[in-house]
Amino acid sequence: MATEPISDASPEVLIGLLAEPDRLAAFAAVVLGAAEPAEVARRTGLPVRTVLAALRRLESGGLVETVDGRMVALVGAFKAAVRGYPSAAGEPDVEPDPDRATAAVLRAFLRDGRISRMPAAHGKRLLLLEHVVATFEPGVRYAEREVDALLRAWYDDYVTLRRYLVDEVLLTRRDGVYWRSGGPVDLDPGPTATDPDGLPG
Repeated sequence: MATEPISDASPEVLIGLLAEPDRLAAFAAVVLGAAEPAEVARRTGLPVRTVLAALRRLESGGLVETVDGRMVALVGAFKAAVRGYPSAAGEPDVEPDPDRATAAVLRAFLRDGRISRMPAAHGKRLLLLEHVVATFEPGVRYAEREVDALLRAWYDDYVTLRRYLVDEVLLTRRDGVYWRSGGPVDLDPGPTATDPDGLPG
């Protein structure tokens, strides 16, 4: 079993990857030794098509890799994520964000990496949403179920959280597909962000 991750995903991203039951079941099967999609399907009872979609997402997220024709689980990704993103309890003097105003908002409204309550003030809410949207990779298109899985790791009312992100144009939605369109980093969305015909099938 491989232990070295191929990505430096945050704990939130890893939680989001495994928040979907199909992906969680497929990953567990690989951890327990299933080396091929057909074997994962037998162990989980999931349709092969569902298994293939789950494995593709797990591989793109850095939790599964194919080595010599066999799938292996990159369980080292979890240790790497913990080392790269220390908890507030482990690093009490480290600010969660270099900007002091943002750091104060994150301290007030995040508990153990999850939103404890949504700020009523628009400015504070926007700072929190900009922090959350960093979960989404620029240039990547997400199905609604993938968006919901990632946001569920942040907040129980993930539907409201998704609506806030869209309302603030931090996420853009078209034909059931979402992509990151804002946040603290300047992004060039390219023609696909404004042209629905540019969206992948």
